[in-house]
Amino acid sequence: MGASDFLKDIKILQNEEGYRFSMDALLVYSFVNLPRLKKIADLGAGSGVIGLLLARDYPKAAVTLIELQAGLAELAKENVALNNLQDRVSVVRADIKHLEPTDFSFDLVVSNPPFRRPKTGKISPDDEKAAARHEIRMSLRDLTKAVSSLLRHHGRFCVIHLPERLAEIITAMRGDDMEPKRIRFVHSFADGDAKMVLIEAVKGGRTGMKVERPLVIYTPDGGYTDEMKAMYGKLS
Repeated sequence: MGASDFLKDIKILQNEEGYRFSMDALLVYSFVNLPRLKKIADLGAGSGVIGLLLARDYPKAAVTLIELQAGLAELAKENVALNNLQDRVSVVRADIKHLEPTDFSFDLVVSNPPFRRPKTGKISPDDEKAAARHEIRMSLRDLTKAVSSLLRHHGRFCVIHLPERLAEIITAMRGDDMEPKRIRFVHSFADGDAKMVLIEAVKGGRTGMKVERPLVIYTPDGGYTDEMKAMYGKLS
């Protein structure tokens, strides 16, 4: 345990060792653009940063933070209490492969999931980081099945992932009755390839997808672009 950060008026405790949230979580949060929400789930919530920020943006919404790892689930509970949101934000420690969907009917599910297959890239020796970054305990298809079971009809799913897996992601979503409706590629620099992709899918939605203009993070001199400054400005 140890370090704490402020985002908007949310205080987040994080482990000094283990997994810490990154810019990816903030990109998912900023990608949500719905006018109103009643029930939100953050799947693989980690310390709870995305769900807690959404709880502040949607003050009438109930938020469920779902996390498998015991240490991170406890940290999420501490963060809920730290921000006095116990009345609307709950933490469920669960394996998404074994969720009971009967009690759930969410308007929105968000996730910053593990991106990489188990045998690709360097796997962290830290178990918490490894499980957060590689599909050791949760595959892409595990994720889409769980999300579909949690969403109400026409509920929405917002996720960040790797562009190289986009075809696989769309196939998995459609296999679980979710239609990608909005996509935005994220580039480190304007003249570089996309590093990440943000996707919004609708359960039971019709075909028809909007590809938004790219999100560029850095200017040529290495500073944040105006859009990223505005995004962080909303969190300060």
